[in-house]
Amino acid sequence: MEKIDFASLFAKFKKYRILILVIGLVLLSISQQKFVMPIIYDVIKSDFFLVDSKDKGSDLPVSTPLSNIAFTHCNNYIKSKSAADATISFSEKPLKTWDIGNYQYLINAEVVFANKSPIPVKYTCRITYNKGDNQEDVLNVDNWSIIGVAVDGVGL
Repeated sequence: MEKIDFASLFAKFKKYRILILVIGLVLLSISQQKFVMPIIYDVIKSDFFLVDSKDKGSDLPVSTPLSNIAFTHCNNYIKSKSAADATISFSEKPLKTWDIGNYQYLINAEVVFANKSPIPVKYTCRITYNKGDNQEDVLNVDNWSIIGVAVDGVGL
């Protein structure tokens, strides 16, 4: 059995390294176009990501009974995460609310932390109503999930 001299083989590859890199990039690009992307397009065309819901969402800001309840739950969440001695006041209504579909809402509103600054700060809250089309118990906070809250300049 013949022994392979890796040092000389490596020296030959080092001589043609730019060519090997270009060939590798071309092969990678072709394999992505011919094999990976068709699979991705098939998955996109399928119903794999389809959520069947009566709530289709909107690109425009909305004001609905559910979005108003979502606003209230976001306010209560911020209040519960703030310090016990914090003096907090919320705006009467949100600046904007978007229904992003499947009973998910994006709330943009203002809050004043009086013990830190009398200036209102904006917050954004993403919240989901978990029961979907069944809206019998929308006031129950346990039927909602806060996905995330961001308050400008204030940590919760």
